Formats: sequence, C-alpha cells, structure tokens
Amino acid sequence: MPKNPETLPNGELCQVAALPFRIRDGKVEVLLVTSRETKRWLIPKGWPMKGKKPHKAAAQEAVEEAGVKGAIRHKPIGHYEYWKRRTEHFDLCRVDVYPLEVSKQLKTWREKGQRDAQWFEVEDAAYQVLEPALAELIRGLPARL
Repeated sequence: MPKNPETLPNGELCQVAALPFRIRDGKVEVLLVTSRETKRWLIPKGWPMKGKKPHKAAAQEAVEEAGVKGAIRHKPIGHYEYWKRRTEHFDLCRVDVYPLEVSKQLKTWREKGQRDAQWFEVEDAAYQVLEPALAELIRGLPARL
C-alpha cells in the first residue's frame, strides 16, 4: 500500500483508473487488462500520484499496465467500488474512472508479460468485469463520447 493513499471522509480508499477505448468500424471497443494475481479482467488503475492531477495519474497507469497512450478526459465519467485484497484483510476502494481515447499502443511497456491485454466490444467488456458498477460505466461509454 502506498504511504499516503487518498482516503475519503468515510474512510474509504480512493484510486484512479483509465478506461481505454477506440472506435473501430463505427463501434466502440474497450481495452481490458488482467490483474497480476487473480488474472481477472479489469481496467488500468492505481493510487493517486503526488504532484499529478488524478486524470494524469490514470493515464500513467494505462501506459504502465496496458501500454497505451492517448487523450484522457479531465473529469471522471463515474466511479465504482471494489474490495482490495490485502495480506490479512480487504479494504473498500472507490475508483474514479477517466475515459482514455487510445491513439498509440506501445510494443513494450512496464507490466507487459505480467498481464494480458485485450480489446473487447462494449457489451463483451462489460460482461468480463466482475464489478457491476464498472460494467455499467463501460456500457454507458458510447453515449458519453
């Protein structure tokens, strides 16, 4: 855990995430990555970074975890919550989600080999993720573009 994770007034921890997307043949596609430990599908996310605005930190996570760059929105389209696994307990985390229109996919990046990354059509991506609120954000993405 970072030394100073952002904590909301209710004690909930707060993270930032990028929702990488592209438009192919008129259809929105979403890039999901697997978690390193459980290999479940999710979006690139991490802790806020000192000296970086939240959307910039989310964009940095997309580079590190998925190897993608692009234009990221300055405001989140929403948030979801999940239980972050710790060594001996779980912490409730709120994740603010920033859409990232991918313009470049790198050949190599920091966590390549530690995660899988795959493009999905919106409905398929929503089906792959476990968190219902994240699935709803993914489903609602095309209407917000």
